[in-house]
Amino acid sequence: MDPRLKTYIVEDNVTIRENLVGTLEELTCISAIGFAETEAEASQWLSDNGDEWELAIVDLFLKQGSGLGVLQTCMSRRPSQKVVVLSNYATPDIRKRCAQFGVDAVFDKSNEIDGLIDFCIEQAAARHPTRT
Repeated sequence: MDPRLKTYIVEDNVTIRENLVGTLEELTCISAIGFAETEAEASQWLSDNGDEWELAIVDLFLKQGSGLGVLQTCMSRRPSQKVVVLSNYATPDIRKRCAQFGVDAVFDKSNEIDGLIDFCIEQAAARHPTRT
């Protein structure tokens, strides 16, 4: 069994997405299994592939639509599936709104990347504990 956390990325900025995937794959136990740049594309993929992903990382501002719509789609996910928001707009109001959608964590792109890395490491360890 692959110990890496199967992760779907919802981010419309190519540079940020590529840097994020590179960083997380290098420093954590995630495997990026796909990405979307729009609300419709992300919502469709996450719904159609409900058994394929373990973590979704969602930006709130997308080329079309909103990450909030993606979060609404994820409300019907299995309890073992985690959803986090990574946004430049991680204000108290946004954090409260994300909590209403059942988001597991919210991270600010500018100063909370270490928190996201720690979250991914913790989730991978919890999902695939080392056998002794």
